[in-house]
This record gives sequence, C-alpha cells and structure tokens, in this order.
Amino acid sequence: MGVEGISKEQNLGNLVRSSHSFGAEFFFTIRPDIKMKDVRMSDTSEAHEHMPFYNYDSLSDLKLPRGCDLVGVEFLEDSIELPSFKHPTRAAYILGPEMGNLSDEVLDMCRFTIKIPMKFCVNVGVAGALVMNDRMISLGRFAPRPVKAGGPTEELKQEKFGLRRFSRKAKTS
Repeated sequence: MGVEGISKEQNLGNLVRSSHSFGAEFFFTIRPDIKMKDVRMSDTSEAHEHMPFYNYDSLSDLKLPRGCDLVGVEFLEDSIELPSFKHPTRAAYILGPEMGNLSDEVLDMCRFTIKIPMKFCVNVGVAGALVMNDRMISLGRFAPRPVKAGGPTEELKQEKFGLRRFSRKAKTS
C-alpha cells in the first residue's frame, strides 16, 4: 500500500496502521509533504516496526517486487468499480493526495485504476481500508455468503488441490 503527495500526518498514520492490520507486506510514500516523525502519533500499532516503510522522492525511485502490479485508487470515470475488480495476486495499491489526484505519471505506471463506487471521494485512510477489506474478502478463504440474512450456512474446509471444499452445518433448530 502506498500514497503519492500525502499532506496530513494523521491520515497517513491511519492508513499505515490499517495496512499493518490487514497484513500488508510493505508501505511506501512518493513525495510526501509531511513530517514523517509525526505520523507515528496516529499509528498506534507501530507499523513501522513490523513492516518495511519506504519513502521515495520521485516516482522513478519506486521499486516494486518482481511481478507486482501497481493499482491506482482514483475516482476517475474510466476506473474499474471496486466490487467488479479482480485483484491481482501480487499487487501494490497507490492512493493520491487528500486534495488532488494521482499524477499522470503515476497513472501511466498503473496496470489498473480502480474506484470505490460513491458519490464523492472519501478520506484517504478510509479509501485504503475499503480497498484492503475488499481484497481480503475476494482473495481470502471465507465461507460463501448465505442466500438468507445471517451468518454462513457452510463451513470452509481446507483446500485440496486448489479447490475449495464445503460441508453443510447441521441444523440446530
């Protein structure tokens, strides 16, 4: 997870903490306009102690792991709506500054651009958490959603040969 041109320490701290909580492998900033030491005040999980944190002065300095797709999170007309997006297995997500958009330079590097289907943009920390939650749900190992309101009616069993196997719970009523 990463951001370009962020200008509010509290927002970055929130996003870094959420990234740590969702199990991000690393975090990065490009051209941040903040004092990095102040980020730790809102990152109560001390994420910087648990995952690599990279600060880049320019986009050309950004080095992603081999095979990692850069995915821009931007409220653009032609962005893919998040609920319809198939997350790459290896991806790094980048969000823009609070009062602006991702630069054209960053958008050109993105393999995909996604948006959260809302009436207007939300806080960068909230947007990042929504993307990470969607990724966790879509790539995670969870029982399928039930047809009726309530919890799952099937338990997820261990996968065998890459196929999910489910079993019905016994009715208790």
